[in-house]
Amino acid sequence: MLQVKNLSFSYKESPILKTISFEVKEGDHVSIIGESGSGKSTLLKLLYGTYDLDEGSISWKNQAILGPKYNLIIGPEYMKYVAQEFDLMPFTSVSENIGEFLSNFYPEEKQERVTELLKVVELEPWAKTKVKLLSGGQKQRVALARAIAKQPEILLLDEPFSHIDNFKKRSLRRSLFQYLKEKNITCIVATHDQDDVISFSDRMIVLHEAKVLANDSPKNLYHNPKDKLIASFFGEFNEIKGHGIIYANQLKVVEKSNLKAIIKQSYFKGYYYLIEGDLNGENVFFEHPIPLKKNTTVYLEINIPTIIPTVS
Repeated sequence: MLQVKNLSFSYKESPILKTISFEVKEGDHVSIIGESGSGKSTLLKLLYGTYDLDEGSISWKNQAILGPKYNLIIGPEYMKYVAQEFDLMPFTSVSENIGEFLSNFYPEEKQERVTELLKVVELEPWAKTKVKLLSGGQKQRVALARAIAKQPEILLLDEPFSHIDNFKKRSLRRSLFQYLKEKNITCIVATHDQDDVISFSDRMIVLHEAKVLANDSPKNLYHNPKDKLIASFFGEFNEIKGHGIIYANQLKVVEKSNLKAIIKQSYFKGYYYLIEGDLNGENVFFEHPIPLKKNTTVYLEINIPTIIPTVS
């Protein structure tokens, strides 16, 4: 188990993280989310031992993870960290990069491992291509494959799909996270993209103003968002007087109700339209199957299904 107890850290005199505490079970996937500057990337670097803590402790299986004051080489042997900047060998092939840290004493096993990882990150056609000729997204996939080549116990990922096109991103997420689960690799992801984590995380830790605002399963956070920041991570939402936070997909047009809105704009979203309206002088957003004419009046009903929270 990864244990973080009362962690605090500052850059010079500016506090970045204050009294952060949480635990991650072996094999679990946890996402770190929050606004830009909330400390997501810094937290990953601290978990990796890049910096010394001001206060608190970090341990894995009761073994302390310490910073550069105590270690000449940063990062425990059992942990891999994939940053937003890729440290690859540009003049060698994709396969050579992925297999860089694998033993050459067993060439057949090494090749089998590289072939397996090429499939996980969907780079089989580029196995012999020099890294310098790849796109940013392809380089990111090489970095991911190289990080898991020796099957670490913990994988730290900082915006792991930020350079990858949406066309490839969806299938890559499924392939990578399924592989990590099968191998029981603990994974901690810092991201701003909800699609990176909602379907794959056991827990989500929300950072705000240097502290943990929430720590729960994605399902529980979605159905019980105690703060606007949490709700914003799951999509368009409204704050309606007397009702609190209501998602756009929880509002339906009905023949008559106490919620009367005047249509301002319709936005095409594919299989639905996001409708913007005026509700008692405040903007309101809801989903509808067809566009609605500007300045017309509609009535809205809140439709929230009964949900039984998952047990943490």
